[in-house]
Amino acid sequence: MASHRKPRPSRSRVAGIRTPVLATAALTSVALLSQSATAAPAADGKPTLEEVQRKVDDLYRQAGSATEQYNAAQERAGKQRKHVDALQEDVAERTQRLNDAREELGSYASAQYRTGAAVPQTATFLLADSPQDYFDQNHLMNRLTGRQKDAVDDYVTEQSATLKKRREATESLQTLSEAQDDLKTAKATVQKKLSTARELLSRLTAEEKARLAAIEKKKQEEAARKAAELARQQAAEKEKERQQQAAERERQQEQSADPEPSPDQGAGSSTGTGTGTGGATTPVPSAGTKAEKALAFARAQIGKPYVWGATGPGSYDCSGLTSAAWKAAGVSLPRTTYAQVNAGATVPLSQAQPGDLVFFYDDISHVGLYIGGGMMIHAPKPGAYVREESVYYDGESAIHSVVRPA
Repeated sequence: MASHRKPRPSRSRVAGIRTPVLATAALTSVALLSQSATAAPAADGKPTLEEVQRKVDDLYRQAGSATEQYNAAQERAGKQRKHVDALQEDVAERTQRLNDAREELGSYASAQYRTGAAVPQTATFLLADSPQDYFDQNHLMNRLTGRQKDAVDDYVTEQSATLKKRREATESLQTLSEAQDDLKTAKATVQKKLSTARELLSRLTAEEKARLAAIEKKKQEEAARKAAELARQQAAEKEKERQQQAAERERQQEQSADPEPSPDQGAGSSTGTGTGTGGATTPVPSAGTKAEKALAFARAQIGKPYVWGATGPGSYDCSGLTSAAWKAAGVSLPRTTYAQVNAGATVPLSQAQPGDLVFFYDDISHVGLYIGGGMMIHAPKPGAYVREESVYYDGESAIHSVVRPA
């Protein structure tokens, strides 16, 4: 979810969001009376524009976290539903086999009835709900033929297995019900927070919206400046790496020209160094090709609306976009930001490469796809669209980590 901290002042309508139908006690009121460190409170007690902006940003971020919880609950419910369906199908098949075994035993009972052999005890056994009680009685088993004993064994075994599967199915249904409850709660939380944010923005006057747009523009300019600074830093590091690699190649050429290289020199020329050409560049061609495919997919989605819980193709939330992009490159990523952050190797921001995942906030509630130059493609928030933007769009402190998908 894009927990974007910058409201879109020119839009009071949120694309793709239905009117909330569920409510939670967590947001029965909105406190907007806190003092601003940069702006004095209005004389009439009305919250300042800065206070409204902070509250809206916070609501969007909370909605982002709730969206990832919704995604996780949806994923759990989907997996549990498949498990329950498989169990129920298994129970149905086992029940049929149990009925077949019961019919076979019934045929033996009928045969014994016709011959007059031990009808009362055998018939009681065949009609009992728990034949295991009679199974242990040697005098009954002695009256059964070898084939009949096998039929009894099969019946008892199948009955035990069927009862076990039925209990498992009942427990799985309970787990599914709990997952669906979590899903409803997360959905209600997202809807309530977004509804509150829309309400706050709708109260702004035209003048306040213009001021808010000016604040937003200033933040974007600062984010762009920081992105350019990061791009220069990354370019400098790449140039340094290039020079190191060139020096290493030159050293190896000098060693190969030596008529009597030492054993150590020979080994060194064949293996290289861990941080030189051998360690840094070997995996790049394969990873780069996949990253290019992921970026090409993400660029093709620019302009599509953010919708929480969406995974495409017409709309996306933040983690839905990144997982879809890497899927197009043949790499399967988990659904949520909480899981995606563990789906690869963590690298410093200064070493971020195109295709890397950039995560935001302490609760890891937002993610974007790095494209280089301090920029990323992401699905920001409700009311916005998939777009290119600086990784500093919400300030440097918002960046949590960078992960290179495995």
